[in-house]
Amino acid sequence: MITKTAILGAGAMGCLYGGMLAEAGCSVVLVDVWKEHMEAVNADGLEIEEQGERRTVKNIRGVTNPADAGAADLVIVFVKSGMTEQAMGGALCLVKEGTTVLTLQNGLGNVEKLCRVVEPSRVVAGTTGHGSTLVGPGRIRHAGSGETVVGELNAGEPGDRVKTLAAFLNGAKLTTQVSANVMGLIWTKLIVNVGINALTAITGLKNGRLVDFPETADLMKAAVAEACAVAEAKGIRLETDDPLEHTMQIARRTAANRSSMLQDVTAKRQTEVSTINGAVVEEGKKLGIPTPVNVVLTNLVLTRQKTYEEI
Repeated sequence: MITKTAILGAGAMGCLYGGMLAEAGCSVVLVDVWKEHMEAVNADGLEIEEQGERRTVKNIRGVTNPADAGAADLVIVFVKSGMTEQAMGGALCLVKEGTTVLTLQNGLGNVEKLCRVVEPSRVVAGTTGHGSTLVGPGRIRHAGSGETVVGELNAGEPGDRVKTLAAFLNGAKLTTQVSANVMGLIWTKLIVNVGINALTAITGLKNGRLVDFPETADLMKAAVAEACAVAEAKGIRLETDDPLEHTMQIARRTAANRSSMLQDVTAKRQTEVSTINGAVVEEGKKLGIPTPVNVVLTNLVLTRQKTYEEI
């Protein structure tokens, strides 16, 4: 039974899940290093803007020190991929006997990083199709809805734990399914991010605009094709028969959303490009599969990161 949830990484997505769980009456604590953000949540609640309307979630708490949160039944990890191991390692006080650690992060490698810090049997992986933007301290915009999918790390028929988890999230109107193909799940989400995130970060376009121009649509198609070739060579069974169309549908469904990578670039933060497009490049190298478009997209975003103060 899940009675208390800790959100490790209270950015746009962490606040969305934490806020919706709190609205459903769940006990939720947000854990994030941004002091001003957590203070705003504690003082005024979490404001969620959706379809032009705003609502405030009051029954939610924010802390900067994981020790102040206390142990939880469920820890949902939403920190940036590059911080996964360090953040979880510094937040082991959130974990007690029976705690489930769920990653809904972007990119590859998060499962492996978590398993180096906590007992692998505690870790559940998943993906989310929601879009969210961090507007300011204590404020987010829910820019697009999508399905959450969760699964055990070991392939096989989903057990009671993930079924209970899915029911818990569904109870908060976070539409959730279970999967017996978690790596295919992660790669399917990765391919969507490969097609959308770096392109939005480079062009400044919102998700939906990428499919409006033949130039960005062609780049999306090429980046996705390279990622699919790598996935096929690795023996990954994707969760969609048409990855490109699936990516374009996600772009349209979250048309008004500014991707997390575009938000990072706009705020002059480090991005997750190395665990998204860069991960495709690295896996391609191991397999002898060329990934020239993803090389260009990765290097352009990395260059942008290195020159924030010059722009």
